[in-house]
Amino acid sequence: MDWDIFGRPPVSALISAVVHGLALMVLALVTIHIERGLGGISLVATTNSPARVETPADDLILESREAADEPLDPRWDSSPSPNDFSNPLEGTAVQEEAPAADALITETGSLPIDPLRSYSRPRGGGLEGRSPEKRAQLARDAGGTPESEEAVERGLRWIAAHQSPDGGWTFDLKKSYCAGLCGNAGTEPSTTAATGIALLPFLGAGYTHTQGEHRETVRKGLYYLLRRGRATPEGLDLQEGTMYAQGIAAIALCEAYAMTHDEALRDPAQSAIRFIQAAQDRRGGGWRYAPGEPGDTTVTGWQLMALKSGQLAGLAVSRSTLYAADRFLDSVQSDGGAQYGYLTPEARRATTAVGLLCRMYGGWTRGHPALARGVSHLSTWGPSPVDLYYDYYATQVLRHWGGSDWKFWNRPMRDHLVSTQAAKGHENGSWYFDDEHSRVGGRLYTTAMAVMILEVYYRYLPLYGEEVFPPF
Repeated sequence: MDWDIFGRPPVSALISAVVHGLALMVLALVTIHIERGLGGISLVATTNSPARVETPADDLILESREAADEPLDPRWDSSPSPNDFSNPLEGTAVQEEAPAADALITETGSLPIDPLRSYSRPRGGGLEGRSPEKRAQLARDAGGTPESEEAVERGLRWIAAHQSPDGGWTFDLKKSYCAGLCGNAGTEPSTTAATGIALLPFLGAGYTHTQGEHRETVRKGLYYLLRRGRATPEGLDLQEGTMYAQGIAAIALCEAYAMTHDEALRDPAQSAIRFIQAAQDRRGGGWRYAPGEPGDTTVTGWQLMALKSGQLAGLAVSRSTLYAADRFLDSVQSDGGAQYGYLTPEARRATTAVGLLCRMYGGWTRGHPALARGVSHLSTWGPSPVDLYYDYYATQVLRHWGGSDWKFWNRPMRDHLVSTQAAKGHENGSWYFDDEHSRVGGRLYTTAMAVMILEVYYRYLPLYGEEVFPPF
């Protein structure tokens, strides 16, 4: 195969030399320190020179992984115990516990938690379905079951149990707190990608660092991303070697900020969005493994989802960035936009699902003929028993589309995941399917994707329903 979801191209020795030179220049100019506000930790970059360092997007390459593994400033150090972590969000108000999974779907209207505070966005904002009351209602009305909700909770417990003592996650379970007791470790080394993908299912179910039984897990994970991010003139660099990680981690920061209004997260989230915008291929409009490279559909999909999350959080997102991304989607579409390829218009199932979801967020209406044809393709293909990357995007497309296509998709997708969740031993609550994507991300990636698929009823409000949120 010519791609995978976490792969990256080789970097020449010449580029490496240039990058390290730039890194030394930046380090000479930028100092990072911590400010503790009412909400918690803020990252502040100060410069020793009044002049801003201008670096073109094409020159934005991550520093070496060896540099990323250098000892942290003692102020950032975490405790070696997973239960004794320094509090990065000290002073943040903590809300009451979230209800058990069975209550979420059977006792609507009598749950003990107030809904998440809505933020100032027109007509909702897309994340309100994650409040306990809405979660229960939407899961029931849109096709969830008590069994699917219990599978979500079991999956979250497995993910929480595999958090590392420093608050992050790793795809290689042999290096995690699990110490290899679970099979099917991943090979992708980016811990910011692993931490971001692990946090998203918690946020999708309404758990934040201020609310619910998993608030400590979420707090540690967010703090880990803040510590691992690198301040650059273009924004907060969360790559650790791949723009996949940048997009995924940025979604986590933006959603956590949108759901809690914690001002400690606003600047890092906005900065992560700025980095994504700077990393766009200015000519073609897409993104790939390294900043400035000609884009591919899979990496571009994650960046567009991050930009949408930024919009939902009330952050600034460049309109020109979105226009350029539309240009990239045009370059890889076929059949007038009903199907999509990876680098070219040669259509594939997974990239078709990614492209269609991006078009939905970009403003294509339910009456768009190419969108209708694309949905018909997904319905005909049906869910994959192993490729959760395709399933993840296609499930969102069908959920937004609604109608009979959604009903025919939902039942087999939902029941397949409920029936294949591990039920014994250390793997209890997790998933793994032998697929090219899963071999890279391992059991952590597969479990996170499966949980988010089962959260589809409430994770985002429908684009074409009564409670909609605006397109890009």
